[in-house]
Amino acid sequence: MSDSSAQQDLDLTFLYEIADGSNEFIVESIDMLLQQAPEALQSIDESIKAGDWVTAAAAAHKLKPSMGFFGMLISQELLQEIEHLCKAGGHEPAVIAAKFTEANQIISTNLKELTRIKEGL
Repeated sequence: MSDSSAQQDLDLTFLYEIADGSNEFIVESIDMLLQQAPEALQSIDESIKAGDWVTAAAAAHKLKPSMGFFGMLISQELLQEIEHLCKAGGHEPAVIAAKFTEANQIISTNLKELTRIKEGL
């Protein structure tokens, strides 16, 4: 996974539009994602490893809207695919694990960038 993929998966245009000039709103939004995303990713990871497809699907579903909010459309699509594969019964665990690894790498890189952006505000 190259940094360029992650760079292309972070577009804060929507966040800035709805913030309407409020850096406080942007910082609070980023803080919320920085708190929730690692927990959700850990839950997805543990659930996949345990073969708990229902919990993995639910955690992916819960994290998905936040990805759209931060313009992380590649991550959002990967989470969508993970959710569907898990809901289908997890018949392709290697595919699910590979998609999760990719999503986790992109999201983790984006969280570091969001931390940097937040510190700049």
